[in-house]
Amino acid sequence: MRVDLHVHTWISDGDVSPSDVVRLASAGGLGAVAITDHDTVGGVREALSAAATLPIDVIPGIEISTRWDAHELHILGYWIDPQAPTILEHQERAVRRRFDRMEAMLDRLRALGVPISLADVELAAGPSVHSLGRPHLARALQARGHTRFYGEAFVRYIGDNGPAFVGTGFPPPAEAIASIKAAGGVAVWAHPPLGWFTEGLPRMVEWGIDGVECYRPGVDPGDLSMLEEGTRAFGLIPTGGSDWHGPHRAALGDFAVQGHRVRQLLALGGITV
Repeated sequence: MRVDLHVHTWISDGDVSPSDVVRLASAGGLGAVAITDHDTVGGVREALSAAATLPIDVIPGIEISTRWDAHELHILGYWIDPQAPTILEHQERAVRRRFDRMEAMLDRLRALGVPISLADVELAAGPSVHSLGRPHLARALQARGHTRFYGEAFVRYIGDNGPAFVGTGFPPPAEAIASIKAAGGVAVWAHPPLGWFTEGLPRMVEWGIDGVECYRPGVDPGDLSMLEEGTRAFGLIPTGGSDWHGPHRAALGDFAVQGHRVRQLLALGGITV
């Protein structure tokens, strides 16, 4: 079985609906897909419903943005109860945090001589989005002609070291991990920064992390060995996924993880390989 355990829909910053994600995943030969929208579970119910008539399993999930020191760290939650109080409370707080953060970035852009409004960002995001993020701002900047292409927004303005970047407002990793576990889920470190992985992994373990996203596009064999060895050394669960946001980057299923590599995570939800 081929699976993808890191997929986004237009409920956060993806390009297609939860139903279409499931249909595309099935058409792409995947046997399971995890819906992991940023800080929201708003697309999980629709995805589960779409999977009812297809030969594919949907794993309910979330990707929580956190902040520790100078690092923005993302925590994936798998097999969560979407109606768990901790998840719904996080979702509500995250919408407000992201709104406040967006306004702060817009203020910085205007101070740099780049006029852009919240209405521009909301138009670029579309009516289905539950919480605003940097990808929506990047699309708005391109649409208004302030950048020539999507990625230029991050290079010039809103990347982690950009003059309009605002990194405050996210919860600490320990809080996100606790919220996921209280919802019956498994907490996994998403796309860990390779240069900080060895130093950061013991901290993640201290905070209660259950697994590490090892298998993802663009990781060379040496770095993959480092990720796998660190995961094994701490007795953690290996996972993997494409971090797919839409067909403009790749077709869903072009990158997949063989089920035996993530057997442990799949088995926790009753999926056998």
